[in-house]
Amino acid sequence: MNRLFGKGKPKEPGPSIDDCIKGVDQRAEGVERKIQALENDLRKFRDQMSKMREGPGKNAVKAKALRILKQKKMYEQQLDNLRGQSFNMEQANYANQALKDTHTTVIAMREGMNQMKKEFKKINIDDIDDVQDDLADMLDQANEVQEALGRSYNTPEIDEDELNAELDALGEEIGLDEDASYLDDVLKAPEAPITKPEAATSKNKDGVAVDEFGLPQISNTH
Repeated sequence: MNRLFGKGKPKEPGPSIDDCIKGVDQRAEGVERKIQALENDLRKFRDQMSKMREGPGKNAVKAKALRILKQKKMYEQQLDNLRGQSFNMEQANYANQALKDTHTTVIAMREGMNQMKKEFKKINIDDIDDVQDDLADMLDQANEVQEALGRSYNTPEIDEDELNAELDALGEEIGLDEDASYLDDVLKAPEAPITKPEAATSKNKDGVAVDEFGLPQISNTH
């Protein structure tokens, strides 16, 4: 059948939205360049008219400036339309990309769920409970071993009350020893002199005893 009627040519894919946005942006850039060129011409005509007197010559320059100004307005309208088209296509492209991202996310989540299900099938809850029980038993046995290693042998039992009483008595003995120690120091101290020391005496040239001021001493006789 294909030989009789021929086989249709495969349809070529249409332009992508990215290509359309790129083309519109390039056209907008071209229109912007034209607008800038017209603005330069308008400045020249305005400077030229500012130096001319009123008359036919100035009117002719003014007519050219008005014609260029109309062209500038037309290009500005085209530029606004092109920018609007580009914006709308960018919004559509954004929405399309968001849908693709959502689809990819859903596929990834579904694949993740399938992987989790496969992994859960490998896990037996009863085995986990058995492992926990075995671990608890091993820890208990380890504690028993530690207690056995730290056990003391042939140690007489000592009454705590007796220890406290002996400690208090020892403290009192130490206190008495400290209080009586100062008596030993007192007994060892040298005795104070009982008689008052006499003042040093001297004699003058006549052999009379005088005091420290050189006056004759008067003896106290009772």
